[in-house]
Amino acid sequence: MNKKSRPKTKRTTTRSVLRLPDLEHAKTAVLNSLTSPDAQRGYRHAIDEFVDWYCSEPRLALNRTVVLRYRSHLESRQLAPGTINLRLGAVRRLAYEAADCGLLSADLAAGIRRVKGVKKLGVRLGNWLTAEQAQSRWLAPDCQRLKGKRDRALLALLLACGLRRHEAVTLTLDHLQQREEHWAIVVGRTWGDGMTEKSVWHIVKEAAKIIGVAKVSPHDLRRTCARLCHASGGELEQVQFLLGHISVQTTERYLGCKQRIRSAVNDRIGIEPNP
Repeated sequence: MNKKSRPKTKRTTTRSVLRLPDLEHAKTAVLNSLTSPDAQRGYRHAIDEFVDWYCSEPRLALNRTVVLRYRSHLESRQLAPGTINLRLGAVRRLAYEAADCGLLSADLAAGIRRVKGVKKLGVRLGNWLTAEQAQSRWLAPDCQRLKGKRDRALLALLLACGLRRHEAVTLTLDHLQQREEHWAIVVGRTWGDGMTEKSVWHIVKEAAKIIGVAKVSPHDLRRTCARLCHASGGELEQVQFLLGHISVQTTERYLGCKQRIRSAVNDRIGIEPNP
C-alpha cells in the first residue's frame, strides 16, 4: 500500500547558544530600531561589552542564568548602578531582537527580560555653577587671540544652549537659522576639522583653572544651563525642550532643585492676612 507523500516543511529551530554572527545580527536589529544617535552609541558600546564577555566564557546558553552571571560580573567591577542597569537594558533588548529574528526561543528571551536591575541608592548629582561663576567661566579665555575667541564661543554654547560635547563639535553654520526673530540651533550637530570631544574637555578645564573652580566637566555646564534657565523663570517643559530630553524626570535631575526656606513657594499664595 502506497503511503501518501507529504510535502516536507522546512522547520526553523531556535537556539539557546548564539554564536558571534547571530549576536551581530541581533545587535544590528537593535541599533536599527533606535532613532537617536546617542542611544545608538550607548547601546552599541553596551552590547559590544556583553558580547566580549559572553564569547570569552565557555560556550554558554543565552538565558536568564547567564544574564544574572553577567550582572554579578558588572557589580564586581564596582560600576555605578545606572551604568549596570544600562548594560542590562541593552542585553534585554538584544535578547528581544534575537527572539524576534528567530535566533532565540521566546521563553528564553522572556526569562532574560525578567532579570531585574540594580537598586539605586540616592540620587547621582553633578556640579552646578552660580551665574557669576558661569559668566566668569566663558569670559576667561583671552578674546584678543583667535584661540580665545573660539574658546569663548564654545563655552557660551555649552553654558547658554546646554549642548552636549559631540553636538558642539559637530555644529556648522548651516545649523544656525532664524526662528521667531531669534537665532536658533535647528539641528544639534565644527568649526573646522580639528575640533574633537577631547579638545572640549581641555578648553573647559583650562577655563576652570583660570577662575579657580575645580572638578567641572563639560556636562556640568549643561546642568548649569538647565538650572539657570529654570531659576530665571523658565518653565520646566521649555527647559526639557532646550536640552532635548525625552523624559521630564531627566530634566528634573539636571535642575538639582532643593527646597528654599527663605522665599518659599508658599510664602505668598494670596491667602495671607493683611498687615
